[in-house]
Amino acid sequence: MCGIVGTLSFRGSVDRDLLLRQRDTMLHRGPDSDGLWISDDGRIGFGHRRLAIVDLSPGGHQPMIDGLTGAVITFNGEIYNYLELKSELSSKGHHFHTKSDTEVILVAFREWGPACLERLHGMFALALYDPRSQQVLLARDRAGEKPLFYRVTDSQLSFASEAKALLADPSCPRRVRRQSLNEYFAYGYVTGSHTMFADISRVLPGERVIVDLRDGTRRHELYWQLPTLQPKAESQSDSSIGDEVESLLRQAVRRQLAADVPVGVMLSGGVDSSLIAAIAAQVSGSRIRTFTARFPGHGSVDEGPFARMVAEHIGAEHIELETPPADADLLQALVAQYDDPISDSSMIPTYLVSREIRRHATVALGGDGGDELFGGYHRYPSQLRQQALRRQVPAFARRGMSQLGAMLIPEGARGRGLLEALAGDVGTSISNAGRLYRSDERRALSPHLQDLQAAELMAPEAIRASSMHRRTSPLQRGTAVDFTSYMVDDVLVKVDRASMLTSLEVRAPFLDIPVIEYAFGSVPDRLKATRDDRKIVLRRIGAKLLPEQLDLTRKQGFSIPVESWMRGAWQPLLESAASGSSAGLIAPEAFLSLQRLLTEGRAVGDRLYSLLFLRLWEQHYGISDVV
Repeated sequence: MCGIVGTLSFRGSVDRDLLLRQRDTMLHRGPDSDGLWISDDGRIGFGHRRLAIVDLSPGGHQPMIDGLTGAVITFNGEIYNYLELKSELSSKGHHFHTKSDTEVILVAFREWGPACLERLHGMFALALYDPRSQQVLLARDRAGEKPLFYRVTDSQLSFASEAKALLADPSCPRRVRRQSLNEYFAYGYVTGSHTMFADISRVLPGERVIVDLRDGTRRHELYWQLPTLQPKAESQSDSSIGDEVESLLRQAVRRQLAADVPVGVMLSGGVDSSLIAAIAAQVSGSRIRTFTARFPGHGSVDEGPFARMVAEHIGAEHIELETPPADADLLQALVAQYDDPISDSSMIPTYLVSREIRRHATVALGGDGGDELFGGYHRYPSQLRQQALRRQVPAFARRGMSQLGAMLIPEGARGRGLLEALAGDVGTSISNAGRLYRSDERRALSPHLQDLQAAELMAPEAIRASSMHRRTSPLQRGTAVDFTSYMVDDVLVKVDRASMLTSLEVRAPFLDIPVIEYAFGSVPDRLKATRDDRKIVLRRIGAKLLPEQLDLTRKQGFSIPVESWMRGAWQPLLESAASGSSAGLIAPEAFLSLQRLLTEGRAVGDRLYSLLFLRLWEQHYGISDVV
């Protein structure tokens, strides 16, 4: 894994010293070596920080230049099918000089141009300059595992793996985009091409951006989209589908174990990471190491006993990390690392486990993606039950019950969310899933949202609902929305930033392209989730590979006892955050009201964490304005 940065100047020359500073803000992404390339005319500059994984020799050094065409690439990621591509390109007469997957991309571009992206299976973000066409290609992998930010002005386009590199330019304003703030309060993260910073954007997953250096124009194209379920899927037998899923996972794990450095497995004790660990133990050819975070005394989030059971069953060398409450210094370090705020407190155990793994390995496999691909979240059966109830209760009655519930049932208490969900249709239910604050609540959270019109306040829900139109069933809509928003803009961001802060590369076999395309294109709803079951096909595979006594219906990722920490070690931090200026992003009363609910025993830890993280983020970056 690496960090990439670059500047394309439409007028004048690249600032070499600034490019070096931007590159070295991402030392943690690539501590092994660094590189810099500036074109002869001074208009293009690429920088690179390298974490050596494949081909540890200087032959893998970047930026890398194609000696035949003069094309230049700076690349972050791993291409899992690079050996197959190398063989195909060799058969077409191309020659290679290194063992690096980076060179394979350069030669693939020489042969197929920008269409080469459709042949790459892996996680990546890249920039490639073609002197023949005077164009620069920016691109991201299909699932969005690797990030790529950019900023455009009248005179240049800059890009980087992390927004902090772009913010190292003193001319980059630290302004918040108002709708991004609204979206953060809605879901705890910002989705799509926008970021919290008004002047910084993201390349989308599965997108290529072609920049013409002659006139500065940009062309945005999606080279891949999430497939829809094929009609023939319903007629396939359960056993044949299960066998194919298992086969594809084995191929993915085998490919992703390939590295010239030690590899470990993140093990939470849930089905997804346990399956990856079990398959890795079978195909690796040597004893694997597994790692987990423990929270002794907090049984509901302490997965230690379950992870240990799995590790013993598969014969892994197992390492446990007991996790004390994160102190203020750690939270501040994570705020600085994440650039764009996300309110996912599991970033803390993800970082701590990554730090422990890095002492033993440079690469780790994880279970991310299993829930979105195979119907693993608890909300899926709940949404299916709600849909059945909607058919039985007239709409006017459902709306009345929701209004009554809003008056009688306190926020955070059981039952209120169900009544709200029943009041709308299935699209509303999916849009509201995982929502932190309703639109009326968001208006009160920040002085910067109080003048938004109702439609503007509801924009986050409307955007999410618009992404469902190509899906037929409620479950297909829900899993697709979670894949393209929650997974991309929360889960994968969390994992990338937390792991890269420790210079650890985390790979996700569930996000291997053949697995994704089969899961969405060929696995029917009946093998994902029903009204009373979920992750059905994965649990059937798990029944063959995992301990009999392991509860395969249990849902557990890396979590923290957030409410307990809020009442204890984090209380001074909360009080300090609540005393912030009324002119900031958060109204002080928002903190105080949630703190009162916390003392009453209400489940508001996630909401409080979202405000705390945003306050620390605002202070760290010195936000100047909201636009």
